[in-house]
Amino acid sequence: MAGSQSDIETQRVLVAGQESLEIPTILPVLPVRDVVVFPGVTVPLAIGRQKSLAALDAAGPGGFMVVATQRDPGTEDPRRDDLYGVGCVVRVIRVIDARRDGRQAVVVGVLRTKLGELLSVEPALSTRLDALEDIDSDPERRDGLWRRAVALATQVIDLHDDYPDEWKEFVSGIPTAGLMADIIGSTLPMPPEDKVALLGQPDAAQRLERIVVHLEREVTIAQTQRELSSEAVGDELEPERRARLLRRRMREIEEEIGEGDPGIREAEELREKLEAARLPEAARTQAERELQRLAALPQHAPDRHLIRTYVEWMIDLPWSVETDDKLELPAAREILDADHHDLEKVKDRILEFLAVRKLAHEAKSPILCFVGPPGVGKTSLGRSVARAMGRKFARASLGGVRDEAEIRGHRRTYVGAMPGRILQSLKRAGSRNPVFLLDEIDKLGADFRGDPSSALLEVLDPEQNHAFSDHYIEVPFDLSHVLFIATANTLATVPPALLDRMEVIELPGYTENDKHVIARRHLVPKQLEAHGLTEDLISVTDAAIDRVVQEYTREAGVRNLDRQIATLMRKCAHKLAPQLAALAASEAAAPTTAKSPAPDESLSLPAGPVVANAIEPIEIDADFVVNALGAPPHLPETAERTVLPGVAVGLATTSHGGDILFIEATIITGGEGVRLRLTGQLGDVMRESAEAALSWVRSNAESLGLDGEALSASEIHLHVPSGAVPKDGPSAGIALATALVSALSGRRARGHVAMTGEISLRGKVLPVGGIKAKVLAASRAGIEVVILPRRNQKDLVELPEEVLEKIRIETVDGIEEALALALEESPAASD
Repeated sequence: MAGSQSDIETQRVLVAGQESLEIPTILPVLPVRDVVVFPGVTVPLAIGRQKSLAALDAAGPGGFMVVATQRDPGTEDPRRDDLYGVGCVVRVIRVIDARRDGRQAVVVGVLRTKLGELLSVEPALSTRLDALEDIDSDPERRDGLWRRAVALATQVIDLHDDYPDEWKEFVSGIPTAGLMADIIGSTLPMPPEDKVALLGQPDAAQRLERIVVHLEREVTIAQTQRELSSEAVGDELEPERRARLLRRRMREIEEEIGEGDPGIREAEELREKLEAARLPEAARTQAERELQRLAALPQHAPDRHLIRTYVEWMIDLPWSVETDDKLELPAAREILDADHHDLEKVKDRILEFLAVRKLAHEAKSPILCFVGPPGVGKTSLGRSVARAMGRKFARASLGGVRDEAEIRGHRRTYVGAMPGRILQSLKRAGSRNPVFLLDEIDKLGADFRGDPSSALLEVLDPEQNHAFSDHYIEVPFDLSHVLFIATANTLATVPPALLDRMEVIELPGYTENDKHVIARRHLVPKQLEAHGLTEDLISVTDAAIDRVVQEYTREAGVRNLDRQIATLMRKCAHKLAPQLAALAASEAAAPTTAKSPAPDESLSLPAGPVVANAIEPIEIDADFVVNALGAPPHLPETAERTVLPGVAVGLATTSHGGDILFIEATIITGGEGVRLRLTGQLGDVMRESAEAALSWVRSNAESLGLDGEALSASEIHLHVPSGAVPKDGPSAGIALATALVSALSGRRARGHVAMTGEISLRGKVLPVGGIKAKVLAASRAGIEVVILPRRNQKDLVELPEEVLEKIRIETVDGIEEALALALEESPAASD
């Protein structure tokens, strides 16, 4: 293709709807980087690559070639896939030799062309001419856009002081709308791909529409720059704002000439985010100081990422972002009732807080602590509180936390430093007034790294947490808007100073009726959905739920009940799977079915009467429960355990709720004096209670009808089964004394009677705690009579009516009254 194009086959093409040109059918292709040539526009091109020089030689002076833009400017030897699919046929006007074997060519765009397959790649690329002729589909719309484009172009020229007014006359004198779109499009600062899209559009109206959009953007930018410039030189402008505007203008100028520093741009971007974050004055000053350090550091300085991370944390923390509280009490009550059954005391406390909040918006938030055994809904209750109040929910699990830095954060001098869990959770929540759940606060530990519970004193003190100090942030953060809710299984391990800052609300556990309602309303629907089952196919009877509650779960919460219901649903799913597979196979064999599922595809249960009729539903009744769950692990055993004298039933509270204790006593005669042996992993307080019980029994042996001399020469062994479980506390004193008297007198303890209470050496029964949890445990174990200290009668108001109907409560002042109620009147007959 070297030499002139005069001997090559040509075709006549109409250019711009006016001039007719003879253009060769086969044209050399000149790949260019980041340049898009438009028809009617004269462009200088710097040519240096061998194939590009060969294309220029093939075209020759005054000849034609196709200028095609590369997709990737870095490609040195472009092929067809490396070029956009549309180019511009240009005429070579002038060629000038440049240094280093390069050339400068001045070309003028002639017409658009599609870039088809390359006909040759050596020595130059070539393609067949496939002209894109201009079309004019909507003249009226074209003329309107034409006038709009002229007006916008004139406005852009007026807004730039360095643009000559002659340009306005030039724009107005462009003869055709399509030529005007091409000329303005070639001068606008658009990405190459946008210019190629404009070049490939043959409709003048659509090209003008794109030009109008870009011209409107240029007008907005020019107006903004003029406003900023006028503000930046004003005398009344604040110095900080003036400096900020000048820095922004300087950055725009550097980016325009390609000399912008990436590090400075990064600092400015962070500065703009900082302005939008609305930080308090102290935090803003600290962040701006760090930003100045960031801008001054070299691009590859090792401290850059540390400073950037710190500033990003400062920006992302919700210093001034908060949600509006929903203070409608009926709606909040409805949400709490829908999510949780019973728990009236907790719900009333939340509604009281909302009522106070409605009357006094600036009232300090209380620090609540939900205390109860596992599975009673402490954590999920926190989520319900957040939903009822319309607040975000944040949660931090404190179980096993032993490092103070987990609460207060690490100082920035440490590698991998970051804020503590409090600020981390607030950042995730995106609000400074969430409902914040401190889960398992009773399981905090302490070691050489500090005491996390001491760090929480500041967090949970309304008088201090308005200026919480995190070691990483080093700026006070206001936590007074947060509603903190802590959860614990027991208060025994919570430090007194921390406990003093919280309002304790006890959740002792659920009754059997409560569990039945929870299973029916919440657990059964949840497990049906989790196992892909529907209520049309699975029905659960009340008798089945009662059997699971009474014989397969003996816990304060409902977590194990949920597991047992899940087991029942798995059994049902196992029975339904073959029927579902048969149904799917029959549907696949039908002519209307596209295909049958593969054997390894999961089978779902579509809802509707068709499936319910095709598959036999399953009813979970009491017999189904026994067959599915096996032999009941929990059966009433109090009567069996108290058949022999020397066994009494006590009541205790644990971290898992209330429980019953079997206290056994046996007398070994033939010793040389009274000796007391205690086993069952008893704590010091419980051992002292046993010694006090023995002292009272010895001092009152005559009134009890016991042989004092035989007692003095006997060894007494007290044992509390479940020896692997530690036990402590004074509340078993009355049961210890009853077991001793039963063993010494031969009178059996009544199996349906349980008791709790501390005893004194004078035989007084003193009050104890955890009454509600203990009575609920007695109810679960089938106890009929519970003996309590008379001074605990005030605690009976917390007991549900259904429990009081099942259990008779007897209150006593002295141990003699308790013995009369707990022991049979006469000794048991020996076999």
